[in-house]
Amino acid sequence: MRERLTLGKRWVIKVGSSLLTADGLGLDHELIQQWSSQMASMAAEGHDIVLVSSGSIAEGMSRLGWQQRPTAVHELQAAAAVGQMGLVQAYESVFKRFNRNTAQVLLTHEDMSNRRRYLNARATLNTLLSFGVLPIVNENDTVTTDEIKLGDNDTLAAMVVSLIEADVLVLLTDQAGLYNKDPRSHPDAQLLDKANASDPAVHALAGPSGSQLGSGGMHTKIQAAERAAKTGATTVIASGREADVLLRLKNGEHLGTMLTTEQAPQDARKRWLSNQLRVSGTVTIDAGAVRNLHERGSSLLAVGVTHCKGDFQRGELVACIDDQQQEQARGLINYSANETRQLLGCTSEQISEKLGYENEPELIHRNNMVLSR
Repeated sequence: MRERLTLGKRWVIKVGSSLLTADGLGLDHELIQQWSSQMASMAAEGHDIVLVSSGSIAEGMSRLGWQQRPTAVHELQAAAAVGQMGLVQAYESVFKRFNRNTAQVLLTHEDMSNRRRYLNARATLNTLLSFGVLPIVNENDTVTTDEIKLGDNDTLAAMVVSLIEADVLVLLTDQAGLYNKDPRSHPDAQLLDKANASDPAVHALAGPSGSQLGSGGMHTKIQAAERAAKTGATTVIASGREADVLLRLKNGEHLGTMLTTEQAPQDARKRWLSNQLRVSGTVTIDAGAVRNLHERGSSLLAVGVTHCKGDFQRGELVACIDDQQQEQARGLINYSANETRQLLGCTSEQISEKLGYENEPELIHRNNMVLSR
């Protein structure tokens, strides 16, 4: 199984805030030097490397002399703006020693949800890699708000995997990997060498973050692994403090926890749909529609829809939920919310009669839909 790492050419490496900061007193430049040296070595061997780095808010807090992470959005944005300068400067100065050019790439949720901007971001990253440049990616915390945030850099890293169709995602953290119990309260906890990211039992093992600086915990890392697997990528959660961790993983050494899934990789458009974090509305579908979606791979027809919630427009992302409020699928809808309400329970032949026109016979075409697990 670990041969997936030795054969992987394109890597996304994410470093968490708890690793980057020296006990909350600013960036740990010694560790940054170690990781950068390893990434530069891998790049020199022909690997494509993209670094997703947390730490801008933590570094900003240090520079501003703040002891506690603020909760006000404008204060978090200010800390990010200040800290981003130090974060990029730290990486740039180190990689320069290895004659490796770097590029700062700041992304937002809108860059991921808008298809055109998504494709532009993909083209930019692929072009940088073709020039031998090492992109350093972060969420643009300076301009994002809670309503439009991606949420955490584990999720961002998984989306970057999808963007560039990476082979390997490495999530460096302050833990050795995923344990069968919380090692902080159970001395007999055992490190898992491998796990299935789609297994509900594995999700149940993950607890909340133990760091006040970070926004993600082990749960977000497992979710990230599941997202990355939709590209066909293998994920490893490992300790960033382990000596030569990246080089040893590249050589197939059993460090950390390797996460895979039995789900087949999705095509590019389906991955883009799967990675959308927010929907514009929901439609409730009956039991027959649920069966048709999952067993026959059918499109969603209005006849199987019983309720519509939200104020969405044609072409926006809508979730399909059952009568138990469980999401069964999501996709780009062919009709607005007002139109959909008029079409509830209607057959395709009745669309023109109800609306006076017909956009499409399906409410959501199967090519514009992904099923939920």
